[in-house]
Amino acid sequence: MEFMSSLNAIIVEYLGPLGPIILLGTVGVLMVILTISIMLAQPEDPMSKLKKSIQAPTTNEPEKRLRQGERNEQLQKFASFLEPKDVAELTARQLMLRQAGYQSQDAVRFFHFAQFSMGIAGLLLAFIYLTILGGGEGFSTQKMMVYTIVPGAIGYYLPVYWVKRRVETRKEEITCGFPDSLDMMLVCVEAGQSLDQSIVRVAGELHASYPALAQEFDVVAYEMKAGKDKSTVLNDFGERCGVQDVSSFVTVLNQSAQFGTSIAEALRVYAGEMRDKRVMRAEEAANKLPTKMTLATMMLTVPPLLIILVGPSVHGITQLGSLGAGGQ
Repeated sequence: MEFMSSLNAIIVEYLGPLGPIILLGTVGVLMVILTISIMLAQPEDPMSKLKKSIQAPTTNEPEKRLRQGERNEQLQKFASFLEPKDVAELTARQLMLRQAGYQSQDAVRFFHFAQFSMGIAGLLLAFIYLTILGGGEGFSTQKMMVYTIVPGAIGYYLPVYWVKRRVETRKEEITCGFPDSLDMMLVCVEAGQSLDQSIVRVAGELHASYPALAQEFDVVAYEMKAGKDKSTVLNDFGERCGVQDVSSFVTVLNQSAQFGTSIAEALRVYAGEMRDKRVMRAEEAANKLPTKMTLATMMLTVPPLLIILVGPSVHGITQLGSLGAGGQ
């Protein structure tokens, strides 16, 4: 007991009141890192190698490989930790990542691995700054805990913020490029091409200007070539984009195929509506501009104007006050 008391006193002397907790946390993080490195260094199971060698020659899904790629065997070992157990939560996470442009099968695992690793990195950086570099000298216990937990929480939620920003940026790009894609698709259909051929042509033309929309059209084209039901492919396209205009376009195409009407006529009407909608969005943005500029205009013009108008009067009053005090 005396040895433990003396050891505790030494730790508190060098690391402060939270020394034992910090030391235990550091040991725990090191053990986790050591365990992960040992699991990653394990050789691949010979049975798995044999199964892969047997299944590889019979695999005849080039579209699937192009779209999603192969699974990462290192992350496969941690699938139970890096994937949600709930099917609904896993599906929602996959949809969010696909809307952000991450189509890989391991996207969910990479996302949770990024959350875990960046959270640990934030905690380690906070620990190094507060203890080793001496940035936490004089801090109370509560303040030390806050300064330790906040960087870890920021690192943990940073991938979520990044993915959400990617989703919004991608949706905006798809919304901006969708009217042009409809016009090109209408030209292709009226020239005699089928819907599948027009989608392939439009995807090739859009790669330079709207790569996100071109990628989605590529996925649609590959799924149609693979023999997937056209209605299912279009519904997945609308859900994957997450844009209302695309969802309405999918509904128009499905109804046109269901009732046997002309696809060219449906595209002509919907393309005209999309052009009008783009003009209205531009007018809406232009009408919002004066309101947004009002606050900046007031902040940048009113203070200088007050200084110019009121400044000489204030200066004169101060001069009179100093002269009166000198006369007395």
